[in-house]
Amino acid sequence: MEFQTKIKQLGERIKSLKESTETEEATKSAFVMPFVQALGYDVFNPNEVIPEYTADIGTKKGEKVDYAVLQNNEPIIIIECKHWGDRLTLHGTQLQRYFHVTNAHFAILTNGIQYKFYSDLEKENKMDVKPFFQFDFENIKESSINELLKFQK
Repeated sequence: MEFQTKIKQLGERIKSLKESTETEEATKSAFVMPFVQALGYDVFNPNEVIPEYTADIGTKKGEKVDYAVLQNNEPIIIIECKHWGDRLTLHGTQLQRYFHVTNAHFAILTNGIQYKFYSDLEKENKMDVKPFFQFDFENIKESSINELLKFQK
């Protein structure tokens, strides 16, 4: 199936399921995991995607980012998820901490509907404050889908 079609179908799925998706965990299962799969990653293969990836910070142990997408056993993308109804503006600092202690090149903050993509364009190994790209399943644009293609496996 063509990538564009997968993304549009996932958008329809999200629209139809969001009101019955009551928890963050349900948001991950119903929206985020299918998104990662649409990008071509096997969410059921721990050599590709690790849920609850350890991102310990200094003396603070047990810190975990929701997902790490791996390449050659190293995280290339980390993903922090929130409930679909949460505003993402409240959770950026948490993702910044995780980004700093991993070797990931990209970080995504999502509520399963909106996806904010971050990197370290301003200062190496320090996540930028502002996302360089945003994708919204409630406002899908062709140009945004083309940008998502860059994140495919």
